[in-house]
Amino acid sequence: MNEIGSVDPRPLVLGMKRAVLLTIVFLLLAGLAAGLAWFHFVYKPEMIRGFIAAAPQPVSTVAVGEAKQDEWLPRAPAIGTFRAVKGVDVAPQAAGVIVQIGFESGQDVKQGGALVQIDDTVEQADLKANLATLRNAELALERQRTLVGSAATTKANLDAAVSARDQGSAQVDRTRALIAQKRIVAPFSGRLGLRRVDVGQYVSPGTALVTLQQLDPMFIDFPMPEQRLGDLKVGQVIEVEVDAYPGEKFTGKIGSIDARVSAETRNVIVRGEIANVQQKLRPGMFGNVGVLIGAARSVVTVPRTAVSFSLYGDSVYVVAPDPKAGGDVLQAERRFVRTGDTRGESVAISEGLKVGERVVTEGQIRLQPGARVKIGTGALAGAPNTLPRE
Repeated sequence: MNEIGSVDPRPLVLGMKRAVLLTIVFLLLAGLAAGLAWFHFVYKPEMIRGFIAAAPQPVSTVAVGEAKQDEWLPRAPAIGTFRAVKGVDVAPQAAGVIVQIGFESGQDVKQGGALVQIDDTVEQADLKANLATLRNAELALERQRTLVGSAATTKANLDAAVSARDQGSAQVDRTRALIAQKRIVAPFSGRLGLRRVDVGQYVSPGTALVTLQQLDPMFIDFPMPEQRLGDLKVGQVIEVEVDAYPGEKFTGKIGSIDARVSAETRNVIVRGEIANVQQKLRPGMFGNVGVLIGAARSVVTVPRTAVSFSLYGDSVYVVAPDPKAGGDVLQAERRFVRTGDTRGESVAISEGLKVGERVVTEGQIRLQPGARVKIGTGALAGAPNTLPRE
């Protein structure tokens, strides 16, 4: 029996033992968890990397090209649209029914060549009547002149006869003008488009009958930013490429520069002139324009297929001897570069590459940094000649 007022220590000792036991269990579980985490996140990845390093790496066959030094003229790029020096929709001034069509779609015509004839039978009849009236007025005028000479008539009668003759002449000229308006001719030499009307069709004034375009030379209009206005001059050489003829360049010159800069786009419209003797270019075609500005400069160039373009930066695979392997086995190193202008199948590299270094031009889609590669003989069999994309 405890004395009155004393405390039994056994519950306190029991609680302390339980706390110690729980602490030990917690430490054991924490150590086990830490060991599992170390195994999964440290030891296991290192073990996998060791296995990968020990395993033989596959050798990929690639095609390579050499970085070269070229002399390029600085170019100001732009996008333009071709238009004809002369181009119209041939349309009548007078209404009527078409009785004859004197051309075929796509035909070349000379200036003044007959295209469409509109029915003019009424005007032809009016012309005969007006010619008869004119002859009668001329005879009356001659009689009045004779009578005036013999003082048998008044000066007023002579003046009236002159006025009647002039009115008859004007009516004849008016009728002949109406007849001429119903005979549609080519206003200039060029190539016709597709025929839009048929014989027997009624046409009103302004109805488009066919298009007529003068195809040689051609204009190309393209915008340039106002910052380039000081570099642009009439007579500067331009080079144009079109999708219809890949790899072919059309050379021309700047013919004129617009007198104002657009307040909306801050661009000035430039018009180039290009010879089109073979008539390959057509109005409305899209063209990639390059204005040659300044003196030539040296640049490092590589084939376009060697550059991988991505949002994170442009890169190439540079091949160099693999110190761990002998023979003709090389190692591919991925290197980020800064690209410049593009000319045909070549790209200028302003940073990241030196002249003489070899870059992979085909087969880089299968490569990883540090991969072993082998140069194939010629182009890869079945490899598409397209630009790599990421």
